[in-house]
Order: sequence, then C-alpha cells, then structure tokens
Amino acid sequence: MQLIREIKELPEPLRASAVTIGNFDGVHLGHQSLLRRVVERARAAGCTAAVLTFDPHPTQVLAPERAPKLLTSPGEKARLIEGAGIDLMWVQAFTPEYSALSPEEFVEEVLVRGLRAKAVVVGPNFRFGHRHAGDVARLAELGRRAGFEVEIVEALQVRGHAVSSSRVRELAAFGRVRLAGRLLGRPFSVSGAIVPGMGIGREQTVPTLNLAPFDRQFPRQLPKAGVYVTRTRVAGAEHESVSNVGRKPTFGEHELTVESFLLDYRDGHIEADEMEVQFLHRLRDERKFPDAATLKTQIIRDAQRALGLFRRLRLVQSYLKARSGPASC
Repeated sequence: MQLIREIKELPEPLRASAVTIGNFDGVHLGHQSLLRRVVERARAAGCTAAVLTFDPHPTQVLAPERAPKLLTSPGEKARLIEGAGIDLMWVQAFTPEYSALSPEEFVEEVLVRGLRAKAVVVGPNFRFGHRHAGDVARLAELGRRAGFEVEIVEALQVRGHAVSSSRVRELAAFGRVRLAGRLLGRPFSVSGAIVPGMGIGREQTVPTLNLAPFDRQFPRQLPKAGVYVTRTRVAGAEHESVSNVGRKPTFGEHELTVESFLLDYRDGHIEADEMEVQFLHRLRDERKFPDAATLKTQIIRDAQRALGLFRRLRLVQSYLKARSGPASC
C-alpha cells in the first residue's frame, strides 16, 4: 500500500480510483465493510482502491474541547487499512484552511483532480465540506456532474448496538471490552513502547511488562481502570496474561499506565521494544491494598481466574474446530 500526505507525492499521475473517505479511527466492522466494497469496486473496474483520511482528527482542529480519545494510532490505522487490500492511503493534513473548502471545491480539487474518482463509497451519515454543508445526496448530485458514481453502504448493528467509533469508545470507557471487541471485529487493544517499571513488581508482587504512560502520548482511549484477562503480543509471540490499567494506588498515585503479567513468564528477559495488549474480559476494579503482600495474593487469584477462562476458551475452540472438520462421505 502506498501512503501519501499530498497527491503530488505519487511518482506518476494516479489512474482512476474507487475511494472511500473518513477518519477510520478503530477501523471497526462498519469501516471494514466500506473498505471491502471499495476494493471490490476497484478490482472490478481495474482501478486503484483508495482511502482518504485525515490527521489530526478534524474535531481536534475545529473543536479541541470535544476531541475524542483515539482508538488507533496512525500506524495501527494504516496497518489495518492495508490489511483490507487498499492500494493507496492519502493522509490529508486537516487544517482550518482545508476545512473551509466548500462541497464543490472538495469534489473538484480532491475527488476529481486529485484522486480521479470513478466510484465513491461512503456511509449514510457522510458529511463533507465547510461546516458539513454536503451530505450524501449532495455528493451524488456533484458526482453525476463530475462523472463518478456514489454508493451508500448501510450502517451496521451488532447485537442492537450501532457500530461506530464513538460507541466503541463508550463501551471501553465503561470496561465493556468484550462488546467493544465485537464491534471492532477483533479484541479491543492498545499498543506502544515498553518502558522500565519502578521495580515494584519484580521485587514485591509479580514481574510485569509496562507500556509507556498514556498521559504522555496522543489522547488514547483506554479501558476503564481495572484488571483484565488479556493476551499480550510481544517479540513475535502471544502470551496469556493479566493486565492492569491504572495508577498503582497501593504504592501511591502514579501516571496512568498499562502493565501486563504474562502467565507463562518465568523471570526470563524479553528482548522487545513494543507490545500489544488485547483485552478479553474484565475481572475487577483497580483498588488500593494495605500492603504489597496482600496485592500479590490478589494478583495470584486474578491469574487463576484468567487461566480458568483460557482453559474454557481452548475447549470451546477445540469443539468448534471438530464440528467444522471435513464432512465424511
């Protein structure tokens, strides 16, 4: 996948494209349906499957006091979009000047001259242009004049929940990580750099791997503070784990962070700079314990509960695999 920030970065003029447009934060099931349809349209027409997205999130520029916490970093978003089969991802710098484009200017400058769009695939609530003046009906009208077709992909619902980035954020903020994962089509996760801890775990409780404090990074949506059953991917391997989101109140107030206790970790040294934590199930709230020994006892209980859940998951997976095996003649 080619990733550009200006159309002039392309080594040669872009051939015709099928394109979808949006923030794509989280790349949830609704986004995935748009991406799949764009790829289908592009392959059928022999043109480029393209995505136009924005950095920073437009709300951070237009109404920073209402800017959402993000579900994916720019790198994570790009990897997920590339995995959907997209050929070109244009990350447009969102500025006050860019936001001032009228719907007509946006279509002419971006879709026609820039992306040479032949098909534009969007959701039913898509808005564009200065002050969101353009809607899907306006886009279809301008498309007829400019020579591209507009296709509307209907919004999705999962178990009665509208699939949207805002809904995923809301579920995560309440600790409902399993349902958030259903809307994403994969486990809700966070990733980042591994940083040295304070040594408390190794010396007083259990050894953990620590993500860099999120207070210092871009505004990232974390699950509600507490303890979770997780899978932690590090150094190319996936480990069953228990992870804490919080501020270590037993040892005083600290920066908000995520730390993972790998259930198969045996004090070996892991050579890695980054890790990803996938949240599967919420166990309990984070709370302050009277001392490190009491906290360690609770962590062992949490680990035992997590191991039990993973055993049940493996049994279910084995059962489903056996049922889906080749049919006999």
